Amino acid sequence: MIGGTLGRYFAWRFFKTIAAVFAGVFALIYAVDLVEMLRRGGDTPAATGVLLAWISLLHTPIEGEQALPFAVLFGAMISFLNLSRKLELVVARAAGVSAWQFITPPLLVVVAIGVVMVTLFNPMSTAMKRQSDRIEAKLFGAGANNSAGVWIRQKSVDGEAVVHADGRDESGPSLIHVQVFNFDAKGGFVERVDAEGATLRDGYWRLNDVNVVTPGFDTLATTSYLLATTLTKEEVAQAFVAPETVSFWALPALAAQTDRAGLDATGYRLRFQELLALPLTLAAMVLVAACFSLRFFRMGGVQKMVSGGVAAGFVLYVATKLVNDLGGAGFFSVPVAGWSPAVVGCLFGVYVLLHQEDG
Repeated sequence: MIGGTLGRYFAWRFFKTIAAVFAGVFALIYAVDLVEMLRRGGDTPAATGVLLAWISLLHTPIEGEQALPFAVLFGAMISFLNLSRKLELVVARAAGVSAWQFITPPLLVVVAIGVVMVTLFNPMSTAMKRQSDRIEAKLFGAGANNSAGVWIRQKSVDGEAVVHADGRDESGPSLIHVQVFNFDAKGGFVERVDAEGATLRDGYWRLNDVNVVTPGFDTLATTSYLLATTLTKEEVAQAFVAPETVSFWALPALAAQTDRAGLDATGYRLRFQELLALPLTLAAMVLVAACFSLRFFRMGGVQKMVSGGVAAGFVLYVATKLVNDLGGAGFFSVPVAGWSPAVVGCLFGVYVLLHQEDG
């Protein structure tokens, strides 16, 4: 087995490179987000430069968390190429150390990084994101952070209804710019209700400034409309909570509570599985980087190796997003969608390394 001193040396070199790359990515994300915030706040008198810089800083950790796999990929490639350029890998091989042995310390490092990111960094970044959302809602308006709106499916004594709202009023349990699609007990479409706002009361929604569109009849305008519901204020508030803004530790309980409310909890479950698989995803990035970075430096072809590693990492990232989207749409089970990209990436890396190192 690889010696303790050499293993710690490889691990420390690898960790420093990963940290430096992640710090650079973090700074780049912050700069880009700050420019965007300055653009958005140009016409808002209350949006001072200091406040916008603070909002961007609150945004950056959760964006950096999404960029971590790429930081690990680039950091691993840089680390392996530097070790090869300085002939340290050549000396290690001459001493009888196999590729699998000097890859082991980096793998242990990224698994530890993944565990820390999931258990400590993620709760901090989600809390900061929620705080930034509250500040933006007060600064730019209630619907600033819900450009796509929210969809709520509910059942009541009147049948089933699908409610769409552009945003939520932070001052109370009210929705803004609401559309309701009513269905009867057999699932047949009954009518569409357009309203400027909706307020949740005990057992019903009260919609104001309403237009009711019923097939075969003229549009009916009315000042108010009552819609029965079994939802509570807490359950409606949960519908506006994006899975990316929920802490790893709170996701299982929130998913169970969302299920009890009759709402779709797939997003929360999928996010939980993605976070559980993060250490394995980072390990897959290290294995992919090793496939394109362990060649003897003086043999040339470094540009092709780097390009191949970047392309492989990009393909893995795109495949991960595609599988996650399909899992969120119900085409795959949640565990399969959350874990399969990381497993496939690891298997690909192991297969290529076995072919390169052991023939």
